Amino acid sequence: MLELGSGGGNNASHLKAHFELTLVDRSPGMLELSRSLNPECRHVQGDMRTIRLGETFDAVFVHDTVAYITTEADLAATIATAREHCRAGGAALFVPDYLAETLRPRTSHGGHDGPDRALRYLEWIWDPDPEDTTYSVDFAYLLRNGNGAVRCEQDHHVCGLFPRTTWLELLEAAGFRTSTHVAPDEPDLPIEVLVGRG
Repeated sequence: MLELGSGGGNNASHLKAHFELTLVDRSPGMLELSRSLNPECRHVQGDMRTIRLGETFDAVFVHDTVAYITTEADLAATIATAREHCRAGGAALFVPDYLAETLRPRTSHGGHDGPDRALRYLEWIWDPDPEDTTYSVDFAYLLRNGNGAVRCEQDHHVCGLFPRTTWLELLEAAGFRTSTHVAPDEPDLPIEVLVGRG
Protein backbone atom coordinates (compact mmCIF):
# COMPACT_ATOMS: atom_id res chain seq x y z
CA MET A 1 0.00 0.00 0.00
CA LEU A 2 1.09 3.54 -0.79
CA GLU A 3 0.02 6.28 1.61
CA LEU A 4 0.17 9.76 0.12
CA GLY A 5 0.55 12.53 2.70
CA SER A 6 1.44 10.11 5.47
CA GLY A 7 2.40 12.80 8.00
CA GLY A 8 3.86 11.62 11.27
CA GLY A 9 2.92 8.00 10.63
CA ASN A 10 -0.15 7.58 12.85
CA ASN A 11 -2.17 5.77 10.17
CA ALA A 12 0.83 3.64 9.30
CA SER A 13 1.26 2.58 12.92
CA HIS A 14 -2.13 0.83 12.64
CA LEU A 15 -1.90 -0.34 9.02
CA LYS A 16 1.61 -1.83 9.03
CA ALA A 17 0.42 -5.02 10.69
CA HIS A 18 -1.69 -5.71 7.60
CA PHE A 19 0.19 -4.13 4.69
CA GLU A 20 3.67 -3.55 3.35
CA LEU A 21 3.71 0.25 3.33
CA THR A 22 5.42 2.97 1.34
CA LEU A 23 4.87 6.34 3.02
CA VAL A 24 5.14 9.63 1.13
CA ASP A 25 5.17 13.06 2.72
CA ARG A 26 6.77 16.35 1.69
CA SER A 27 7.82 17.30 5.26
CA PRO A 28 11.23 16.00 6.40
CA GLY A 29 10.18 16.52 10.02
CA MET A 30 7.03 14.44 9.62
CA LEU A 31 8.98 11.68 7.89
CA GLU A 32 11.54 11.69 10.71
CA LEU A 33 8.75 11.27 13.25
CA SER A 34 7.17 8.52 11.17
CA ARG A 35 10.49 6.68 10.87
CA SER A 36 10.74 6.64 14.66
CA LEU A 37 7.25 5.06 14.90
CA ASN A 38 7.44 2.86 11.81
CA PRO A 39 11.07 1.93 11.11
CA GLU A 40 9.99 -1.12 9.15
CA CYS A 41 8.17 1.01 6.55
CA ARG A 42 9.67 2.60 3.46
CA HIS A 43 9.65 6.43 3.63
CA VAL A 44 9.94 8.74 0.61
CA GLN A 45 9.97 12.54 0.64
CA GLY A 46 7.72 14.05 -2.01
CA ASP A 47 4.63 16.09 -2.76
CA MET A 48 1.51 13.99 -3.27
CA ARG A 49 0.45 16.23 -6.15
CA THR A 50 3.56 15.59 -8.22
CA ILE A 51 5.58 12.59 -7.00
CA ARG A 52 6.10 9.74 -9.43
CA LEU A 53 7.75 6.61 -8.04
CA GLY A 54 7.66 4.60 -11.26
CA GLU A 55 5.85 1.70 -9.62
CA THR A 56 2.31 0.62 -8.83
CA PHE A 57 0.60 -0.64 -5.67
CA ASP A 58 -2.37 -2.81 -4.79
CA ALA A 59 -3.83 0.11 -2.83
CA VAL A 60 -3.30 3.85 -2.48
CA PHE A 61 -4.51 5.59 0.70
CA VAL A 62 -5.06 9.35 0.99
CA HIS A 63 -6.40 10.48 4.36
CA ASP A 64 -5.44 13.32 6.69
CA THR A 65 -3.37 15.46 4.34
CA VAL A 66 -6.08 15.66 1.68
CA ALA A 67 -7.84 18.10 4.02
CA TYR A 68 -5.18 20.66 3.08
CA ILE A 69 -5.88 20.45 -0.65
CA THR A 70 -7.83 23.67 -1.19
CA THR A 71 -8.12 24.05 -4.99
CA GLU A 72 -9.74 21.83 -7.57
CA ALA A 73 -6.51 21.83 -9.61
CA ASP A 74 -4.51 20.49 -6.65
CA LEU A 75 -7.21 17.91 -5.92
CA ALA A 76 -7.07 16.74 -9.55
CA ALA A 77 -3.26 16.52 -9.33
CA THR A 78 -3.46 14.44 -6.13
CA ILE A 79 -6.00 12.09 -7.71
CA ALA A 80 -3.79 11.79 -10.81
CA THR A 81 -0.86 10.78 -8.58
CA ALA A 82 -3.00 8.13 -6.91
CA ARG A 83 -4.12 6.80 -10.30
CA GLU A 84 -0.53 6.73 -11.59
CA HIS A 85 0.46 4.49 -8.67
CA CYS A 86 -2.63 2.24 -8.54
CA ARG A 87 -2.20 -1.05 -10.38
CA ALA A 88 -4.90 -2.44 -12.66
CA GLY A 89 -7.46 -4.06 -10.39
CA GLY A 90 -6.22 -2.10 -7.38
CA ALA A 91 -8.04 0.55 -5.39
CA ALA A 92 -7.44 4.08 -4.15
CA LEU A 93 -9.16 5.15 -0.94
CA PHE A 94 -9.74 8.87 -0.27
CA VAL A 95 -10.98 9.93 3.17
CA PRO A 96 -11.59 13.68 3.31
CA ASP A 97 -12.78 14.98 6.67
CA TYR A 98 -15.79 16.54 4.97
CA LEU A 99 -17.55 16.93 1.66
CA ALA A 100 -19.45 20.14 0.94
CA GLU A 101 -22.63 18.16 1.66
CA THR A 102 -21.47 16.81 5.03
CA LEU A 103 -19.77 19.81 6.67
CA ARG A 104 -21.57 21.10 9.74
CA PRO A 105 -20.16 23.81 12.01
CA ARG A 106 -19.23 22.20 15.30
CA THR A 107 -16.89 22.18 18.25
CA SER A 108 -15.13 19.37 20.06
CA HIS A 109 -12.75 19.24 22.99
CA GLY A 110 -10.43 16.91 24.80
CA GLY A 111 -7.00 16.52 26.29
CA HIS A 112 -4.82 14.49 28.63
CA ASP A 113 -3.03 14.76 31.96
CA GLY A 114 0.51 13.49 32.36
CA PRO A 115 2.70 13.24 35.46
CA ASP A 116 4.32 16.65 34.87
CA ARG A 117 2.25 18.33 32.17
CA ALA A 118 -1.32 18.51 30.83
CA LEU A 119 -3.15 19.72 27.75
CA ARG A 120 -6.73 20.67 26.99
CA TYR A 121 -7.98 21.75 23.58
CA LEU A 122 -11.04 23.20 21.89
CA GLU A 123 -11.54 22.58 18.16
CA TRP A 124 -13.92 24.87 16.26
CA ILE A 125 -14.94 23.98 12.70
CA TRP A 126 -16.73 26.64 10.67
CA ASP A 127 -17.13 27.89 7.11
CA PRO A 128 -16.54 31.63 6.68
CA ASP A 129 -17.55 31.58 2.99
CA PRO A 130 -19.90 28.81 1.84
CA GLU A 131 -19.33 29.88 -1.78
CA ASP A 132 -15.63 28.92 -1.93
CA THR A 133 -13.76 25.60 -1.63
CA THR A 134 -12.42 26.04 1.90
CA TYR A 135 -13.48 25.95 5.53
CA SER A 136 -11.68 26.88 8.74
CA VAL A 137 -10.55 24.87 11.74
CA ASP A 138 -9.39 26.79 14.78
CA PHE A 139 -7.77 25.24 17.82
CA ALA A 140 -7.26 26.73 21.26
CA TYR A 141 -4.82 24.86 23.51
CA LEU A 142 -4.33 25.22 27.24
CA LEU A 143 -0.95 23.80 28.27
CA ARG A 144 0.00 23.29 31.92
CA ASN A 145 3.58 22.54 32.95
CA GLY A 146 4.87 20.77 36.05
CA ASN A 147 4.94 24.02 38.05
CA GLY A 148 1.23 24.55 37.46
CA ALA A 149 1.72 27.46 35.05
CA VAL A 150 -0.83 27.50 32.23
CA ARG A 151 -0.41 29.12 28.83
CA CYS A 152 -2.74 29.37 25.85
CA GLU A 153 -1.85 28.77 22.20
CA GLN A 154 -4.02 29.19 19.11
CA ASP A 155 -3.74 27.45 15.73
CA HIS A 156 -5.66 28.20 12.52
CA HIS A 157 -6.07 25.80 9.59
CA VAL A 158 -7.61 26.40 6.17
CA CYS A 159 -8.94 23.14 4.71
CA GLY A 160 -10.40 22.14 1.37
CA LEU A 161 -14.08 21.45 0.80
CA PHE A 162 -15.46 20.01 -2.43
CA PRO A 163 -18.87 18.67 -3.44
CA ARG A 164 -19.30 14.95 -3.93
CA THR A 165 -19.88 15.52 -7.67
CA THR A 166 -16.49 17.26 -7.99
CA TRP A 167 -14.74 14.35 -6.29
CA LEU A 168 -16.49 11.78 -8.48
CA GLU A 169 -15.91 13.72 -11.71
CA LEU A 170 -12.19 14.12 -10.97
CA LEU A 171 -11.82 10.45 -10.01
CA GLU A 172 -13.55 9.35 -13.21
CA ALA A 173 -11.53 11.80 -15.33
CA ALA A 174 -8.35 10.21 -13.92
CA GLY A 175 -9.53 6.78 -15.05
CA PHE A 176 -11.01 5.39 -11.84
CA ARG A 177 -14.29 3.52 -11.50
CA THR A 178 -15.86 5.18 -8.48
CA SER A 179 -18.04 4.47 -5.47
CA THR A 180 -18.75 6.14 -2.14
CA HIS A 181 -19.30 4.62 1.28
CA VAL A 182 -20.32 6.08 4.63
CA ALA A 183 -18.41 4.82 7.67
CA PRO A 184 -21.09 2.95 9.65
CA ASP A 185 -19.64 3.55 13.11
CA GLU A 186 -19.95 7.36 13.05
CA PRO A 187 -23.71 8.06 13.09
CA ASP A 188 -23.39 11.60 14.52
CA LEU A 189 -20.48 12.59 12.28
CA PRO A 190 -20.71 10.63 9.03
CA ILE A 191 -17.41 10.17 7.22
CA GLU A 192 -17.81 9.57 3.51
CA VAL A 193 -15.11 7.48 1.88
CA LEU A 194 -14.49 7.73 -1.87
CA VAL A 195 -13.08 4.69 -3.63
CA GLY A 196 -11.48 4.63 -7.06
CA ARG A 197 -10.83 1.26 -8.66
CA GLY A 198 -8.07 0.89 -11.22
